[in-house]
Amino acid sequence: MSKNQALFERAQRVIPGGVNSPVRAFRAVGGTPRFITRGDGAYIFDAEGQRYIDYIGSWGPMILGHGHPAVLEAVTKAAQEGFSFGAPTEREIELAEEILKLVPSMEQVRLVSSGTEATMSAIRLARGATGRSKFIKFEGCYHGHTDALLVKAGSGLATFGHPTSAGVPAEVAQHTLVLEFNHLAQLEEAFALHGKELACVIIEPIAGNMNFVRTQTAYMKRLRELCTEHGALLVMDEVMTGFRVGLHSAQGHYASLIPGFKPDISVFGKVIGGGMPLAAFGASRDIMKHLAPLGGVYQAGTLSGNPVATACGLATLREIQKPGFFEDLSAKTRRLVDGLAAVAKDNGVPFSVDCQGGMFGFFLMDQLPQEYQTVMTTDKERFNRFFHAMLDAGVYLAPALYEAGFVSAAHSEADIQATLDAARQALR
Repeated sequence: MSKNQALFERAQRVIPGGVNSPVRAFRAVGGTPRFITRGDGAYIFDAEGQRYIDYIGSWGPMILGHGHPAVLEAVTKAAQEGFSFGAPTEREIELAEEILKLVPSMEQVRLVSSGTEATMSAIRLARGATGRSKFIKFEGCYHGHTDALLVKAGSGLATFGHPTSAGVPAEVAQHTLVLEFNHLAQLEEAFALHGKELACVIIEPIAGNMNFVRTQTAYMKRLRELCTEHGALLVMDEVMTGFRVGLHSAQGHYASLIPGFKPDISVFGKVIGGGMPLAAFGASRDIMKHLAPLGGVYQAGTLSGNPVATACGLATLREIQKPGFFEDLSAKTRRLVDGLAAVAKDNGVPFSVDCQGGMFGFFLMDQLPQEYQTVMTTDKERFNRFFHAMLDAGVYLAPALYEAGFVSAAHSEADIQATLDAARQALR
């Protein structure tokens, strides 16, 4: 028995499914999860000492790679000063100022500990600011595991959603309307039917949990218009895309395509914590004034603005602002996805790819899908074979066909070439 197998058996005795987040269990692809012992630059190492080129990057945060010297120095210094105080620190202000400098749609920001906590709080804030209860989300977009967000579509636009998880009461789901991603006619109809009741619409600008699917520009433009017309707030979930797809995040990309575009509330995570548990949500002063202690929308957290996490996040944000950082990262990611597409073509395998900044996705189909139902028609068994062939070759991709991938600044040309060589063999 390998060390990974032994650890997995041991873990299953004390942790449900042997993991603390479901996708880690390898249920989608089969086989034994790799138990990671350490990371170094673009690499992670498992319990057997096997090295892997890491394209998960802790699901996005490790944009600089593992163990970046500037981040290590900042975290070590912060840890020596104290792990947690339950009181304000200057570094919280510094991190908030850094985020706001780069995201002009927000005037104030509240720091929390996880993306789930941030999206939950953002929806509560939208409800408190508008005095409305109902909201729209999209099938295939993931916003954390709070009750109101674990919902699938109802039987029609006149009916609201149904829980997708045991333990979620139907009366909670009844306020959530689930629409198809990028389906413009359905969006128009939903606002015509429910516009006056909607507190907000929450959307991932690039969905990362149905692999990599962009919100179409025309769709985003019309969504912004409809929210404004009906008094609903547009909540942009940038937990995954924030500072990962560009210095000004995905909303900066859409602002370059849609004059005057900005969301009402933004949610961030992952990169802003640099790998530590940290997230945030923010908006204009007029909206944020509803948040306690100023207003009646309650939100609190003992570890919010944790001094070690803020040190990690602040060091990360300062590094990614250095000249040429995103140009280099984007070019590197583009070389990877173009190379994968070329290898697949040479082997006669249906393949489509897309990327933005340091985030990418690929599909074993001829055209990029635009919504969840098409994503789920991907050849799952072929993906699973590809995943394991790549893993055996020392390339660690997401262990599910519906997860995006991530490139870091630490990935070298040699790493990308090794990945393409492995893919060429795997796709044969």
